[in-house]
Amino acid sequence: MSNLSELELQNLRHLIGGYDTTHCKMQAYEKEAKDPEVKAFFKEAADSSMKNKQALMKFLQ
Repeated sequence: MSNLSELELQNLRHLIGGYDTTHCKMQAYEKEAKDPEVKAFFKEAADSSMKNKQALMKFLQ
């Protein structure tokens, strides 16, 4: 793991948590959507949130 300060770790935790929450919400919205275009929009948003979360998680390795 890099030498991250406590503040940087707290910020990462906050960002990772936000992306995780967004991912879960977008998946739920996708599941409920009836219109294929709306479903695709929410799926793309969910995938993007997960990608961002995973990218930030790499700073913790």
